Amino acid sequence: MTLPTFPLETTSTAQVALRAEVRAFLSDALVDLPARERARSWVGFDADFSAELGKRGWLGMTLPKAYGGHGRDAVDRHIVVEELLAAGAPVAAHWIADRQSAPLILRHGTEDQRRTILPRIAAGTCFFGIGMSEASSGSDLASVRTKAERTADGFVLNGTKLWTTYGHKAHYMIVFCRTGKSEDRHGGFSQVLVDMSLPGITVSPVLDIAGEHHFNEVSFDNVVLPPDALLGEEGGGWAQVMSELAFERSGPDRFLSSYVLVEDLLRCLKRASAGGETTDLGRMIARLMVLRQMSLSVAGRLARGEQPVLAAAIVKDLGALFEQDVPEIARRVLRDDAADAEYAAVFQRILLAAPSFSLRGGTREILRGIIARGLGLR
Repeated sequence: MTLPTFPLETTSTAQVALRAEVRAFLSDALVDLPARERARSWVGFDADFSAELGKRGWLGMTLPKAYGGHGRDAVDRHIVVEELLAAGAPVAAHWIADRQSAPLILRHGTEDQRRTILPRIAAGTCFFGIGMSEASSGSDLASVRTKAERTADGFVLNGTKLWTTYGHKAHYMIVFCRTGKSEDRHGGFSQVLVDMSLPGITVSPVLDIAGEHHFNEVSFDNVVLPPDALLGEEGGGWAQVMSELAFERSGPDRFLSSYVLVEDLLRCLKRASAGGETTDLGRMIARLMVLRQMSLSVAGRLARGEQPVLAAAIVKDLGALFEQDVPEIARRVLRDDAADAEYAAVFQRILLAAPSFSLRGGTREILRGIIARGLGLR
């Protein structure tokens, strides 16, 4: 059994300066945004805010300058993302496009797609949805049934995708679908780039437990796609989607979803001068620091062109455990009389969202199966 490694990443003087610059901007930009709204963070949709980040060069950071990007590495991007999430910035508009769609198009898209779509992603004006999960398959992507059948003019797409965050705002969706048959359970899949304005696409809202609309069900009814809608090699979709999930699973969004609650908890404890048991707090902060280093290590490996699928799955699994533990720790360490109305609102939002933390990007069971295979245990 070969254990995965997480090489320690160090930050340069320029990267320290980048963090300070982003932090200063966010301090001003979010000064009037209450904690209860900052707790929404990466499900907070603000197109103007995303466009402002694009103007400052903080989107499309790893894309080549020829495609509107900035030629920086994954560690630089990690620093910006971490600051955005720690501050509770509304990042949902650009999030999926910047995190995973842009690298995928850069690697597998046509030259025309790179030149027309990537600069818009870097500008924060082009939004994407994820077309992976389905109602009948959950996180078991090998069981998806959406099909793209080849025709003389391209493809015809039929099927339904579920849990497509902000699919109702997306300009494009990258859809994981069947394009052929294979005896290999992971064969016969491809990815196609779908313009969400095409006829035959229906987007239906799915409200979350708090009654908010950011999830959707997206149905494709004989949607005609051009030949260049295919991303990468036909039949190569499984390897591509696993590579894409490395971007989705290892970032700071996998351990900072509850961070605004951590910050507000510390505020209330300090204001109330609450003493008592601090073991839980110490362990919580220690876990957070370890997760930061693990996630940064994966960013460094991505910057070096590696595909750390196993390491990313481990970060995601441990990160979800941490995020879900935060409200329970907060419940134990803060007296009821030390909480104010703002803290109560933040706590309620995180508590309601917490069950989803171990679902998005792959359920805990799926992730642990990936980890077990990576360790040679199954």
